Amino acid sequence: MEPRPARRGLAALLTCLAMAGFASMDAMSKFLVRDYPIVQTLWVRYVIFTCFALLIAGRNASLRSVRPCLQAGRGVLALVENGVFVLAFAYLPLADTHAIAATSPLLVIALSMAFLGEKAGLHHWLSVLAGFAGVLLIIRPGFQTMSWPLAIPLAGALLWAIYQVLTRLTARGDRMETTLLWTAVSGLACTTLLVPWFWVPPSPGAWVLLACVGALGSLSHFALIKALDHAEAGSVQPYAYTLLLWATMLGLLVFGDVPDRWTMTGAGIVVLSGLYTWHRGQRGT
Repeated sequence: MEPRPARRGLAALLTCLAMAGFASMDAMSKFLVRDYPIVQTLWVRYVIFTCFALLIAGRNASLRSVRPCLQAGRGVLALVENGVFVLAFAYLPLADTHAIAATSPLLVIALSMAFLGEKAGLHHWLSVLAGFAGVLLIIRPGFQTMSWPLAIPLAGALLWAIYQVLTRLTARGDRMETTLLWTAVSGLACTTLLVPWFWVPPSPGAWVLLACVGALGSLSHFALIKALDHAEAGSVQPYAYTLLLWATMLGLLVFGDVPDRWTMTGAGIVVLSGLYTWHRGQRGT
């Protein structure tokens, strides 16, 4: 299967939309994890995700894959990564969790070079490093001492990076609809085996949140898969930093976390690094 021509502008837009969806989903998950088990939250999310995947795939709905083991492993990895981040929300503020998780773009570029043979130009490295410097400015005032919960989003960042690289790898042989369906079915199968042992009857308000979490997760995964179908994994990574911006905004609006000057400065650097990469991508370099 011949790879599609890279359309970096569209890939960047899809990545930004995916990050906005993930941030909104995580804010709702932070509310849910206070009263409901993580497995239950993930099961409802994957039920909706599977219905969405079948709807999107339509007549192309099939689990027939060139690399079924890779697809299954990638789907399970996505489930574990989701669970790790939901667990982090139980111990850390939303923005702080995403600030640590924002290290994943650096990992994606390194893994893409090692396992996909992709080339990252100097401007890619400079923009990603600049974005990472912005992240450091954001987390510097808040983390005076290290504690064990900080290791949770660090582990999630590594899993998230591996997931994106595997998504790009599956795009070389399988249709987008197949990849989407494998992601949904793998997660649903695993959570269905576990959820009877953890089920807590949700309130009406919780059902609304659970449904919204599932819908946002489905749309966001779809947007990210499409983005990685249009461009190399390394080229879209600076735009993944927008997840931190969305999380900071939601932290202010929903949880009353007021960003300080370090957060504002760091956020500005992250945005500028993404705009720089977009500009160079438009020039074909």
